[in-house]
Amino acid sequence: MKITRVEPIVVSVPYSYGGDPKGFTSARWPKMDTLLVKVETDEGVTGWGEGFGFSAVATTKTAIETLVTPVCIGRDAADITGLSQELQRRLHTFGRNGPLLYAISAIDIALWDIAGQVAGLPLYRLLGGETIAAVPTYASLLRYDDPALVARNAAQALERGYRQIKLHEINVPEVEAARRAVGADVPLMLDTNCRWPPEDAAVHAKGMEPFELMWIEEPVWPPEDYARLGEVARATTIPIAAGENHATLTDFEQLIDVGNVRYVQPSVTKVGGISEMKKIITLAAARGTKVAPHSPYFGPGLVATAHLCASLAKGAFCEQFYCTLEARPFDGGTSASNGWVQMPTGAGLGVAIDEHVLSRYRVG
Repeated sequence: MKITRVEPIVVSVPYSYGGDPKGFTSARWPKMDTLLVKVETDEGVTGWGEGFGFSAVATTKTAIETLVTPVCIGRDAADITGLSQELQRRLHTFGRNGPLLYAISAIDIALWDIAGQVAGLPLYRLLGGETIAAVPTYASLLRYDDPALVARNAAQALERGYRQIKLHEINVPEVEAARRAVGADVPLMLDTNCRWPPEDAAVHAKGMEPFELMWIEEPVWPPEDYARLGEVARATTIPIAAGENHATLTDFEQLIDVGNVRYVQPSVTKVGGISEMKKIITLAAARGTKVAPHSPYFGPGLVATAHLCASLAKGAFCEQFYCTLEARPFDGGTSASNGWVQMPTGAGLGVAIDEHVLSRYRVG
């Protein structure tokens, strides 16, 4: 079965997130942009992938069109490992992280979708998981910089059925407001997005200890300062999480061995797709480190992440961006209800594109 066509498609969808439209996230992303990638074969089997992401989708789309697609056309769709390794080795001069790897990630996800369809199995079963009806999710709140808004949205997420909540704040008042709003028993995580000054990160982390956080995510800038990350991890009782800005297996070895992280957070749309996610999951298991996939997406990347979570022996929580989109291209497999995502029962990713949404919101 040969790859005959690779089509990158950008959809741009209006959204609301419980904050001021002029606020932090809306100012950076006035709409949620998603890069879908359609891979067609000569036997009529079509797979869907997704490459990171948001306001960077145009760059990833260019990488697919100019660098990745010429290597893929005519290749065996079943040789996922071989093609992934050739793409990475042949094109490595263009970067071992960033748009090139995001493009490869999209192709890899689509090929795993095809593999599941050929095998007649949902992707998580193809990956070795036991049959499961749903996976738990956590509400990943966007950044508000306002204690009242943080408290309101955290309480609302709880009312909607979420049982774990992640904040994207950097200051004590917002975190304290969230803890008061949800109570002492709800797991609460904090993602600082590398915003703390490195020399002060340990002090800031210790200042969050009264709020009993499940983890602090990305407390250090730059994210590849593994030694500093390790210092912060040793300075606080709160577990440290990181990985959304890392790509290679070596990166994750450094996060665990030097950065002393307790949770690794690989992103399937960034690291090279499902093939590389499997390697990172194996590494984490060998090191006794937990996997908490990064997945603030709305297309095949989110569906693939749900399958990966379902395939893990002890399961994992699937991250859900806490915002409301006007429409979703793969709504059957990307919406959480009562804090759970129902696992698709169809083969491969198990969800079909909504052609009406695709037509209405396509911008490239």
